[in-house]
Amino acid sequence: MNWYELGPFTVFDFETTGMSPVQDRVVELAALRIDADGEEHAFHSLVNPGRPIPPGVICIHHITDDMVAGAPHFSSVAKAFLEFAEESTLVAHNAIFDLGFLQEGLARCGLPVWRGKTLDSVKLAKRCFPGLASYRLQSLRQTLRLDDDPGNDQAHRAGADVFWTKQLLKLSLERALRAGGSRKN
Repeated sequence: MNWYELGPFTVFDFETTGMSPVQDRVVELAALRIDADGEEHAFHSLVNPGRPIPPGVICIHHITDDMVAGAPHFSSVAKAFLEFAEESTLVAHNAIFDLGFLQEGLARCGLPVWRGKTLDSVKLAKRCFPGLASYRLQSLRQTLRLDDDPGNDQAHRAGADVFWTKQLLKLSLERALRAGGSRKN
């Protein structure tokens, strides 16, 4: 069995104006949907947060107020994202962070919250690769030798983080499937 046959999966990541889903807002959303036949579809949008991005946060993800000034607001991006992710399992690295922003943003816009399945790639990695010194995405990127994103290798940009999280999901599920198969023998 191929790992993606366990799907469909939608790996996603947000960049935000800060750490609080209640106080802060989304500035970027990227996602990669992997269907059960292995076909992949990408989704990406900058998001106008309706407020200035703090300078300290700009230093982390390098998304500026000018970059998001003409971008759509969360409500329209969220509607498109929900359609994109429909009937799939949402996957995020440290999912509580991204799901917090998703659910809070949906509720704020009067949209229905996500009630589908979710998977945290941190928890999955801890089960499949126990005993590592760190499960931060950048640490796993080095330890597991994840490929660089040919279009963007900048950490803390949603597209690159989705690229690495998808690789982590693939490696983890392949290892879990091998372990499950060897237990049957």
